[in-house]
Amino acid sequence: MGTASEATYTAKLTDGPLEGKTITTEFLESGDPRPRLEIPATAGKSYVYTRSSGLEFESGSHPQRPSAVDYRYLEAVFE
Repeated sequence: MGTASEATYTAKLTDGPLEGKTITTEFLESGDPRPRLEIPATAGKSYVYTRSSGLEFESGSHPQRPSAVDYRYLEAVFE
């Protein structure tokens, strides 16, 4: 069984209302980074970010999995 650091990666939010922030998120069961993230905000609002092309790999980590992935702002969703 892998460690938590092998099951998660850093999502770097490169623009939009959360520009410059990072969050830790889990890989999909397939081992791929998530194609989109829905990040809860206040009062029934969420920010949707989609994966972009930026990937970072850390030496000594799982050779096929990135340690950080860039995400771009797509939209705000109101519930």
